[in-house]
Amino acid sequence: MFVSGRRVKKWQFVQLFATCFLVSLMCFWGLEDNYIVSYMKSYSYRYLINSYDFVNDSLTLKRSLHGATSFQYLINHKEKCQAQDVLLLLFVKTAPENYGRRSAIRKTWGNEKYVRSQLNANIKTLFALGTPSDPLKREELQRDLDWENQMYNDLIQQDFVDSFYNLTIKLLLQFNWANTFCPHARFLMTADDDIFIHMPNLIEYLRDLEQTGVQDFWIGRVHRGAPPVRDKSSKYYVSYEMYQWPAYPDYTAGAAYVISNDVAAKVYTASQTLNSSLYIDDVFMGLCANKMGIVPQDHVFFSGEGKTPYHPCIYDKMMTSHGHVQDLQDLWEDATDPKVKTISKGFFRQIYCRLVKIALLCRVIYKDTYPCRAAFA
Repeated sequence: MFVSGRRVKKWQFVQLFATCFLVSLMCFWGLEDNYIVSYMKSYSYRYLINSYDFVNDSLTLKRSLHGATSFQYLINHKEKCQAQDVLLLLFVKTAPENYGRRSAIRKTWGNEKYVRSQLNANIKTLFALGTPSDPLKREELQRDLDWENQMYNDLIQQDFVDSFYNLTIKLLLQFNWANTFCPHARFLMTADDDIFIHMPNLIEYLRDLEQTGVQDFWIGRVHRGAPPVRDKSSKYYVSYEMYQWPAYPDYTAGAAYVISNDVAAKVYTASQTLNSSLYIDDVFMGLCANKMGIVPQDHVFFSGEGKTPYHPCIYDKMMTSHGHVQDLQDLWEDATDPKVKTISKGFFRQIYCRLVKIALLCRVIYKDTYPCRAAFA
């Protein structure tokens, strides 16, 4: 596109120059592949080309050769959502050996009875898992899982090996189950078993969205223009054969995100046509959503990899925090204390909390919790 020189403003010249400069660098990207170059490539790809149509086309299979439907259920609860008005279907990704984590979640933010009695909402909590990966402990762990399921009736298990490299299969398990047995749930959330979810804040947020009849909704901590990791020593390594482009479509961190039921149905449809050999589940989710035209929205109170600071001014608006195992019960009690909601009431208390959040979140040394802009939200 040609633009009259008289109409071109200074910022347009800068943008044009930057674009030309970055495009020129593309000629040399094949010579080197370090951290800085990878991010330059990925961001240029996202903002200059910004089209993943041909990525999806190349990953599309002529017929479904994979998917959660190819694995048998070892434990299932088809009746979990039947004939019930479900606001949130909550899947917790867990490993067979993590009984302690599941128990803590059942007592805190995943407790259905608490949500029903205290928040007047109906949620369904399910733990998604595969089979034990250690062959020496497999039979013993499976017996423990069967006992646990008889006690709590909240496990969904299929016969794939539960490992990091099968996370995409676990994602397909969740969407297949939701689409088959609980398509009427208003929202679907998937979370790791070391996540803390501030359920009162989340339920209030989802209720407001429900009133608007929201669609195409997908929210969490968004990764924009993230490059594939080409370092073979990393567990996140992705070969060029598996994914040859310099950037992934935008996606939310797999630790915790929420989607509306129409997005769950669309992603399930896309997942049946895309090659699921890409074992990074949140990236695969991004590919499925991109294929269906779904764009993720960033929420400043969905945390990154780090724990959020412990302070009532933070709890007032928090949605999730990552990396909680031993401290889950204490955090739940502190964060859901009714006094938290009064700490920022009034002009001077608002100023106090604003200063506290600036001090805790706007640090020179970056910590992947809430971004600095959360202090002003």
